[in-house]
Amino acid sequence: MLFERILAFYGHQNIISTMTIQRKIKRRIIIAISILVGLILLLAVTAFFIFRMPAFGGSFEGRRLERMKSSPEYQDGRFENSPKQNTDNSLIKNFKLYRQGFVREPEFEIPVNKIHPNSLQKAAAPGFRVNWFGHATVLSEMDGVRFMTDPVLSERASPFKSVGPKRFHPTPIPLNDMSGIDFVVVSHDHYDHLDMETVKYLAKQATHFFVGLGVGAHLEKWGIPAEQIHEMDWWDEFTFRGLKIICTPARHYSGRKAMDNSTLWASWIVKSPNHSVYFSGDTGYAGHFADIRKKYGPIDISFMKVGAYGETWLDIHMDPESAVLAHKDLEAKIMLPVHWATFDLSYHAWEEPILRTLSAAKSKNAEVITPEVGEWFEFGKPFINHNWYQKK
Repeated sequence: MLFERILAFYGHQNIISTMTIQRKIKRRIIIAISILVGLILLLAVTAFFIFRMPAFGGSFEGRRLERMKSSPEYQDGRFENSPKQNTDNSLIKNFKLYRQGFVREPEFEIPVNKIHPNSLQKAAAPGFRVNWFGHATVLSEMDGVRFMTDPVLSERASPFKSVGPKRFHPTPIPLNDMSGIDFVVVSHDHYDHLDMETVKYLAKQATHFFVGLGVGAHLEKWGIPAEQIHEMDWWDEFTFRGLKIICTPARHYSGRKAMDNSTLWASWIVKSPNHSVYFSGDTGYAGHFADIRKKYGPIDISFMKVGAYGETWLDIHMDPESAVLAHKDLEAKIMLPVHWATFDLSYHAWEEPILRTLSAAKSKNAEVITPEVGEWFEFGKPFINHNWYQKK
């Protein structure tokens, strides 16, 4: 009897001990879940306020949204490529590619030709000349009108001033010294193509902005007057100060907050009676180049994207060989390679885009110019290429 009581006592104690342990475990689980929920809520609130920052752009509503919906490219609440884009967004695969041992930054100081502020305060020169500022930013003067493609003059291609891809080289002229820009064409709303600070500064000088459908919402968010914003669909045309500005197709994607294809990406043609330029923006290689040539004839100079490609997203970021094919499809006389040399945005080595472009151009008998950053090229005049992009 005594023995049974002892067993019962210890059994009861074990039950109490087990229940105590279970209560402790349960309490710890509740605490852990509470912390996790708290962190999620904190992140959600933080994200909410971050995405309300002006750099992330505006929202789409009213007449703007109705016009977006009427576009042939707008399907099921977003813009779409046709056929739809085919990319591999696997984070693991892309991270492995990024970790490959390429030298993605120049190991020397990139030469930059400075532009004196006084030169932009004068009227634009007659004829046609262009000046590459790095990446996709090109300053052009065509028959007395001065315009730029995707002007990004900030230190970083990012919504933040201290985080994000940083320039490898300065711009030929500081943003605060820029003047005399009659208009800008913007290919799409990613941060390395649409820079809030640059846009706001130029807008104060009455610069006009030609953008794809929806992108105007970002500019309005930044206080740009509506009369300076011209939103266009593919194949739309607009005459401005004697130049014809044409919004043409591209194969890419968009979004300031996410890859949601919320705005329309585009390429652009600018034509005068005497000259023409094609700007590819970001794009994959597809039949739209031949379509553009068929509709608008041969081009004098193509500003053709050659960098920031990778095997997982060639469908929306063509490689140098495809860029040369696109240039040939347009029957363009001269090719200026852009979208390289300024930011680290892909897997490849820093100088790889230009080396592959020159090799492909040689095999296709295409004329390519390789000006230094800030160096003027004047159409119709001799130009000497230098391999400034290679370490001495």
